[in-house]
Amino acid sequence: MALKAGIVGLPNVGKSTLFNCLSSAKAQAANFPFCTIDAQMGQITVPDERLNKLAELIHPDRIVPATCDIVDIAGLVKGASKGEGLGNQFLGNIRETDAIIHVLRCFDNDNIVHVDGSVNPVRDKEIIDLELQFKDLETVENRIKRVEKQARVGGDKQAKLEYDVLMKFKEALEAGKSARTVEFDTEDEVMIAKNLFLLTSKPVLYVCNVDDTSAATGNKHVEAVREAIKDENAELIIISAQTEADIAELESYEEKQMFLEDMGLKESGCDRLIKAIYSLLNLQTYITAGVMEVRAWTFRKGWKAPQCAGVIHTDFEKGFIRAEVIKYDDYINYGSETAVKEAGKMSVEGKEYIVQDGDIMHFRFNV
Repeated sequence: MALKAGIVGLPNVGKSTLFNCLSSAKAQAANFPFCTIDAQMGQITVPDERLNKLAELIHPDRIVPATCDIVDIAGLVKGASKGEGLGNQFLGNIRETDAIIHVLRCFDNDNIVHVDGSVNPVRDKEIIDLELQFKDLETVENRIKRVEKQARVGGDKQAKLEYDVLMKFKEALEAGKSARTVEFDTEDEVMIAKNLFLLTSKPVLYVCNVDDTSAATGNKHVEAVREAIKDENAELIIISAQTEADIAELESYEEKQMFLEDMGLKESGCDRLIKAIYSLLNLQTYITAGVMEVRAWTFRKGWKAPQCAGVIHTDFEKGFIRAEVIKYDDYINYGSETAVKEAGKMSVEGKEYIVQDGDIMHFRFNV
């Protein structure tokens, strides 16, 4: 399944530096606003050591990890919802993403210009929040005008339900709250809300970009952000984009690990960020393993076997018969698919089986 996350933030907070670390694509990075004029697209791999472990046993022709598309979007400024700066383009690009990676400047450096003259990540966050909320409020109010008459006097139950959803959003947005803070009681309401594609309904990962000395511990700016988002149902991670850039320049895995250890880190910020996106979107991976390839497939937590089969091809879901499932730990312990079968550790599951993260799957289907 395709996954796209957009990197957003004010100009000069480290968005493009982070993007360059995450992606093989190279966005221009410079010390002035609007350096990134066009949305830059890159594809990153989802780190998963399980694929390498399986490959050591199977010796496949290739390893295919899961991937995520990352979009580096032009920096936002006050008034973007009205078209200021590159606002209209920004808002158009962000609407197409599944999740938002909101980069906040949490480092002091007099040599790097801040668009508002001082370092204050909470203020910066509120600027972008407000612009997105203004745009969502405009969307909601326009939609209310279309359905209000039907809802009130036309006797249209669907219109009444949509009107109620819109009014809940309107109340929250006018109070300075994002759409993602609104909760609904029924699946019908959730579906209507989802189909509005509001900008502030998207899940957010806040990335606090710190100096290298704060990469492992954070700093006062990080703590201020943590306090500001405590009621948002969002995630936060700490990254030094410049440190990640230095790591990206190293050639070998061993060199990178030594560098991380010296910094007091267990894994790179980029790896942590990608894993956090998966957690934020409630995503997991299952694996198909054979001599041709060992491959990771992305699915949403809670999906049943036929839905997961459909990730490979829609025909697999339509003609689903059963799934043969091996737990990852069993495969590693016994060393081969044959040995797992002989030990009676392979299960045969039907349409109601809920696939688990790391399951090694083989689907039987008929079309």
